[in-house]
Parts: sequence; structure tokens; C-alpha cells
Amino acid sequence: MTAILARYLPDFIRERLAGRDNLKKLIGNTGWLFADRLLRMAIGLVVGVWIARYLGPDQFGQINYAFAFVALFSFLATFGLDGIVVRDLVQDPARANEILGAAFIIKLTGALLTVLTAIIAIRLLQPSDSQAHVLVAIIAAGTVFQALDVIDFWFQARVEARFVVYARGAAFLIASIARVVMILAGAPLIAFAWVVSLEILFAAIGLSFAYRTTGQHLSSWTASLQRIQKTLKDCWPIALAAVAVMVYMRIDQVMLGQMLGNQAVGIYTAAARISEVWYFIPTAIVVSVTPALIEARKVSTSLYYVRLAQLFRLMSGLALVIAVFLTFAADFVAGLLYGDAYEGVGTILAIHIWAALFVFLGVAQSPWSINEGLTRIALLRTVLGAIANVVLNLLLIPRYGPIGAAIATTVSYALSAVILNAFSSSTRRIFVMQLKSMLLFVPEKDEPYEAKRPG
Repeated sequence: MTAILARYLPDFIRERLAGRDNLKKLIGNTGWLFADRLLRMAIGLVVGVWIARYLGPDQFGQINYAFAFVALFSFLATFGLDGIVVRDLVQDPARANEILGAAFIIKLTGALLTVLTAIIAIRLLQPSDSQAHVLVAIIAAGTVFQALDVIDFWFQARVEARFVVYARGAAFLIASIARVVMILAGAPLIAFAWVVSLEILFAAIGLSFAYRTTGQHLSSWTASLQRIQKTLKDCWPIALAAVAVMVYMRIDQVMLGQMLGNQAVGIYTAAARISEVWYFIPTAIVVSVTPALIEARKVSTSLYYVRLAQLFRLMSGLALVIAVFLTFAADFVAGLLYGDAYEGVGTILAIHIWAALFVFLGVAQSPWSINEGLTRIALLRTVLGAIANVVLNLLLIPRYGPIGAAIATTVSYALSAVILNAFSSSTRRIFVMQLKSMLLFVPEKDEPYEAKRPG
């Protein structure tokens, strides 16, 4: 990984942007993020599989139905702030307290709305299922503590991931130990929902402590109406895109639950967990390289697009290795992890894993969309992808069950992240880059080329 990132930031950028120290910081930051995600992947997969075996497909499906249901409303708690706030902090660090204060108010208000709307919606949709009401209420309550995730944005802008890793890693380990204890003690289903919210609370406390140890104080944050309005204006297209993202990431589980019941959700979720566990890779890389991309854009448009192409190529290579391996090993991996109670997981996994290729490419495109002011086009692509997912689920789930949901997810991801880029002159260059990145046998030219920014 160090060698890849060293190549990703060439000598030209290193010389212009304070030299070797920035490169070491970037690689170190990505290393921390990968260490955190690898730890989560390993422990989370082991504990998650143990929970799935302990609960069985029906109860495992029930709690994951609640997760998916809350996720459909979680866009209110995030509101697409991540990239916008990080961008503002990089471009105007002197106003960090004002930027963070505004983001905190927006996230806190959105979290309260998430709790309210999720509770109302589940009572309307499942009026007689008191267990679902309780699970959704508990899980939704955890989003309130996510308002302090704005501290994470501050560390992202400074490329200092280790503080976030300390805070969230400690919370994750505590929660994982608690889950193991609950399995050994024979705890009821509702206890596992409580741990989800408590983990978010512990992470918020850890982030606050890490922020304070760097000499910063929450009391220094300000929240001017002008800044809140500006932030909302910048991020609303991304927030709406987040709605669509949540729809085509979680609507399959909700629709499976409504059409076929909790057991179908449990089987599908077991496969999706193995597939989605790899999604940390593009996120960790893009979080670390986004500040460098912003700076590279200031230095040279040509070089900016060359490095963007290299990022796409890296994402495609990683995703293809994962997808090809799990396509052939799906049955073995599913049987080893879940056992006979989760029959059919391997087939679903062999299909669902190909969604990772398009997720990786979509995540790589996100900083470009923000930098070029094309968030509205990104919104349109995501909305169309979400609509396609819902329509495909309606057509395929009744006939093919969870397998149909996996097909719908993969196709909708491909449509939103790659295919629709071909239909706009502003994004067609990115579409070509994405296609070329999937052709790993084609030699990559490392010379800068002139690239006209879309207007």
C-alpha cells in the first residue's frame, strides 16, 4: 500500500506541496485507517457470524430489517456533510470553529428528525409488530450521538486519522466484547440493539476526548445562521443523493422483509455482510487522498486528472481481485462461516460481490464531483439508480427471492456509479476513465495530459 500511494502522489506534487513530509503524512494516515478497518473487518466478521449463528436466520433477519429501516431515514442525520465540511476546513482552516459549529447544529437537528420519522414510519407500516417498534426506536436513538462526528471531519481535513481510530476503535472493541458476553449469557434480541446505540455513544465520547487532547474545545464552536445556510445550500444535493444511496443500499432488505419475511432478510443479509465488509477500502483511501486531490487541482489541471485516473485504476484492481476470488469461493466461504442453517448464501454472495466494483468506482468519483461542483448531476445519477433498484426488486424478488435482490443491487450500482456517467458531457470523461480502469491489461500512461474541466 505504501508503494502504491507513493506512486499516486508523484514528485511534482511532493515538491510543490511541502515535500516528503506530506507524503509520509498521507501514507501514515491511510495506514491508520486501514489498520482500523482491518481490525473491524476481522473482529466484526467473526462476532457478526457468531451473532448470526446464535440468533438464527429469523431473528437475525428481524434485527437487520430494523437496521435497514432506520438507515432509510439516516440521511437526515448525515445530510451529505462529510465532503463539504472537509472541503471547507481544508480551504478555510481559520474558520474551523464556525464550520464545525454549523455542521454540528445541522447534524443534531437531522438526528432528532431521524428518530421521530423512523418511529412514526414503523408504526404505520407494521402497526401490530411491537418488537419491530422497539428495535427501530433503540437503533434510531443512536443517531443522536452521531452529531459529534463533525470532529471526525476536522481530523480528516488535517489528515490525522489516528485520533479517530483510537476513539472509534475503543468503542468498537467494547461493543464487540459486550456482544460476545451477551451471546454466552443467552441475551435476548433487544440487547443487541442496545449495544448498537451504546457503541455510537462511546465513539462520540472518545472523539470529544481526542479533540480536546489536541488543544481544541467544543465550547469554541460557533453557529452563525449565515454559515448554516451556506452549508445547507452546498450540501443539499449530496443529502438528497444520500437518500437515494440509502434506498438502493437498504431497500432490498426492507422489501424482502415485507414480501417474504424475516428469514429471507436473514439469508440475504448474511451474504451482503461478506460482500459489504470490503467497502471500507475505497472509503479509507479516498478520505486520505481527498485533501491531496484538492491541492493537486490548484497546482495543475492536467496532473489532477492523471492522478484521478490512477485512483480509478487502483480501485478497479482491488475490487476485481476481491470479486473474482469470492465468485469462485462463495459456497465454501458461506458454508464455513454460517453453516447449514443459512443455505443459499453462497449463490447470493457470488452475485452481490460484483456490486463492490461499482461501489469502489463510485466512491473514487465522489471527491471529483464535489471539486467540480457537479453534485447535482451526482444526485440525479443516484436517484435514477435508486429508482432502478426499487423497480428491479419489485420485478425480481417475487420470482427469485434473495437472489433477485442481489441482482437488483448489482445492476443499480453499475447504473448509478458508472453507466449513467456516459449520458452527460460533464461526466463522460469520468466514464471513459472508469472503463479504462477496468481494463487492467492496458498499459497506463503516466504523462500528464491536458484536461478541460467541465463547466
